[in-house]
This record gives sequence, structure tokens and C-alpha cells, in this order.
Amino acid sequence: MKILVTGATGKVGSRLTRHLAQRGDHVRALVRDPARAATLRGEHGDRIELVQGDLLDADSLTEAVRGVDAVVHCAAFFRGATPEQAHAVNDQGTQYLANAALAASVKRFIFTSTGLVYGGNGGRLANEDAPCAPTSAYPESKLAAERFLLSVDGLDVRVLRLPFVYGDGDPHIEEIVPIMRSFAPTQRMSIAHHADVAQAVARLLDAPSPAHRIYNVVDDEAPDLATLLASVGAPPPDGSNAEHGRAFDVLLDGRRIREDLGFQPKYPRLADAVAAGA
Repeated sequence: MKILVTGATGKVGSRLTRHLAQRGDHVRALVRDPARAATLRGEHGDRIELVQGDLLDADSLTEAVRGVDAVVHCAAFFRGATPEQAHAVNDQGTQYLANAALAASVKRFIFTSTGLVYGGNGGRLANEDAPCAPTSAYPESKLAAERFLLSVDGLDVRVLRLPFVYGDGDPHIEEIVPIMRSFAPTQRMSIAHHADVAQAVARLLDAPSPAHRIYNVVDDEAPDLATLLASVGAPPPDGSNAEHGRAFDVLLDGRRIREDLGFQPKYPRLADAVAAGA
């Protein structure tokens, strides 16, 4: 396939771009700064094409989607974004991209959303039909984008709601240590390895049906925060502000993607990735 990947310099997008190129797809990576993206073109650089553009520049998106079979939309504004910036990029930018894809007759549109759209529910499993009650601007903007995409006639949309993503050299776990230092050490977190996110995307690219479908992507085991932080040598959270962690206290039910598409995680548990050095 010829696939446009947005957010190709981000944590998920950069690793996904390489995974898709490794499996033989031609990837067009939408980047704002081609110089910053030069490292994308490594071992499989002949299958990775850089195109300059911006989600908030509709004209640049028209050229970016020209001639592609599918769009995998990973770009988002997360940490550090004001509510206005989150909605501009994550919601309005997605609308611009979807309209460009529709006009270009793109066959498939995959949107990487977040499990945070469910809101905290006391650590219960949430399937894709569970009510959504996000409590901050980032998941609110992602949910708004989901709802827009699923309302677009003529665009084959599939939504992937991601948990905490780790692995493949990503310092994500180290980065959340200071953020979650005051959470309850026994609070559990749904996770997925980058390789399993890439596998899920590949399955959605290849599956003929169903369209307009939402999938949670998650590994088999949700470790507690003490275990997650210990994997990078950090002490457990001290529980001094466990209330703050409740907005993140939701676990994703991953049965649908397994039943529909045969997804099985390469790294079912955090311990499997640690043992493999991945």
C-alpha cells in the first residue's frame, strides 16, 4: 500500500512508519520540518517519502493525500497544549485531513485515538461501547475528532483507542515517572508495545471490513504503577495524591480486535518485553 502517516516524528508515528516500511508498504510521512525527520529514512528509507505539511494548513494536506491508498492519522497535540490548541490540532486538524482524504478518494482512514476518552471509572474494564466521559482537553478533542470521522459518509474510517504505549527505545516510561510520582502504587494501567500498535494498524489496513469501527488496542496484562516504574529502575509512586490519578484509572477491554481481526500481542506482558530487551 501507499500510506500517508501523520505525526511521523512522534513517539507512535515514527516507530509505526518504520514498521510499515519494513513490511513492504510505501510510506509518505507528513512532517512540518523535513530536517527533523531525516532520521526516519534509515534501513528502509527507499520506502519512506517525506512530505512537508501541517494539519492546520488545508492546502498542504491536499497534496499530501494525493495518490495514497490509506491515511494513518497519528499526529496530535498532547502535553503542554492549551485547550484551544488541543481542539485546533486534534479536532479541527483532523477534520481538514478527513475532508482532503475524502476529496482524494482515499480508500481507508485509520485514526489513533486514546483510551482516555472513557475517563476514569475506578479501574474497571471499558469496551468500545462504554460511555465516554473525558475530563481534560486532550481526550475531549480526540473524542470530538472520532465523532466527526464516524459521521463522514464515503470515508472508510477505523478508530484505534490506544493505552499507554511503550517499547522500541521510547523513553515514555521514564518520562511519566515525575508525573505519576504521587499516584497510588497499586493503580493499574493498560499498556501496549509499539510493535503491537503497529500490528493493530496493519490488521486494520488489510482487513476488508468492517468500516466505521472502533477498537481498543491493549496488551494482555495491565501492570500496576509500581511494576511499570520499576521496569526503568524508578521507585514506586508514593500515593500522596492518589486522587489525581483517578482521571487515568480505566482499563481497556481488548476483546473486539482479537475477535474481529485475530490480533494477538507480540508482547502480552510488560515482563515479556523486558525479557526480550524490547
